[in-house]
Amino acid sequence: MLTTIAAFDRLGEENAFAVLARATALAAQGRDIINLGIGQPDFKTPPHIVEAAVKALRDGHHGYTPANGLLPAREAVCRRTLAMTGAEVSPDNVMITPGGKPAMYAAITLFGEPGVDILYPDPGFPIYRSMIDYTGARAIPVPMREENGFAFSAEETLSLITPETRLLILNSPANPTGGITPRAEIEKLVAGLADHPQVAILSDEIYDVMTYDGESHTSLLAFPELRDRLIVLNGWSKTWAMTGWRLGWSIWPDSLIDLVRKLAVNCWSCVNAPAQWAGIAAIDGPQDAVDDMLVAFDRRRLLVTDLLNGLPGVSCIVPKGAFYAFPNISGTGWKAKPLATAILDDVGVALIGGPDFGEYGEGYLRVSCASSDENIEKAVSRMGEFLARRRP
Repeated sequence: MLTTIAAFDRLGEENAFAVLARATALAAQGRDIINLGIGQPDFKTPPHIVEAAVKALRDGHHGYTPANGLLPAREAVCRRTLAMTGAEVSPDNVMITPGGKPAMYAAITLFGEPGVDILYPDPGFPIYRSMIDYTGARAIPVPMREENGFAFSAEETLSLITPETRLLILNSPANPTGGITPRAEIEKLVAGLADHPQVAILSDEIYDVMTYDGESHTSLLAFPELRDRLIVLNGWSKTWAMTGWRLGWSIWPDSLIDLVRKLAVNCWSCVNAPAQWAGIAAIDGPQDAVDDMLVAFDRRRLLVTDLLNGLPGVSCIVPKGAFYAFPNISGTGWKAKPLATAILDDVGVALIGGPDFGEYGEGYLRVSCASSDENIEKAVSRMGEFLARRRP
């Protein structure tokens, strides 16, 4: 029998992909499936971005690129960062990655080892917890509470920091809840972190443009006092509907950037060249398609919230960011994951159970707004029919 390294037994998964596979299998059997589980825009990548990749191929960009990414791509990230946050960033501190997950992997493995603590949002993106467990570090959940709009509490977060804490992971706007942490709360956290200089911060800002109701995203780059221990994760997947391109970026302090470059050399060598030229076109080109997508997501989040609040035993606060709703289903009597499974099998609506995002996700489902108004209306109607007919 083969013997594997114990650390691999600690790896978790992102169950949205398992639900996608199950939904795809049911559809292949002829079932009418509506997928409100997967977290990707239902829009196509804008044509000018696709054409930039095609042009790059035709122009002969077929070889390796630097491990940290093409200089023009890193410079494009710097331009966007300045426009979005007001913070000047050197291209020497930018790492282009094959999606956002490599930045999580790099940051968490840099700081995680047995005997140390890493704080992460719960409910939160499941790969945070998975990678923390993989390193052997203690995973300390920071609760994202419905009564707080699924924003983190600076006071509670700071209270969880110990001398063993090495890394704090933040995410706003947030997956899976759609919560946004207000600037005032972020300012309190930053002030408190002055007492914990040993703690690095990984700020996942992948949904930065997706804010509604007059809310705005506050980047941790806006606080110069954190720059020497701040890692910012972002990318092209959500904003420009480029999930399948596997293209992300991250911004690192001087003390860490070369370590991450070495990790890239060992793990993925570099990001493919045509995708990087497409990424430049995305940042520098017209943003009409992005604006249209945000209008659609804004409309859909209000639609899905209104419909969900009409279901028996369900309540849902209005998400302020990203493209997810996170309804409370505790009034139905169901546990979240069995309910999500039963709804998919019975009425053909794919959803994600809240516990797939952490222990504080019990009692909730994640509903993606990345589908048409018609599909959302049909899906919630099917959920209502199911809840009226089935008991746990």
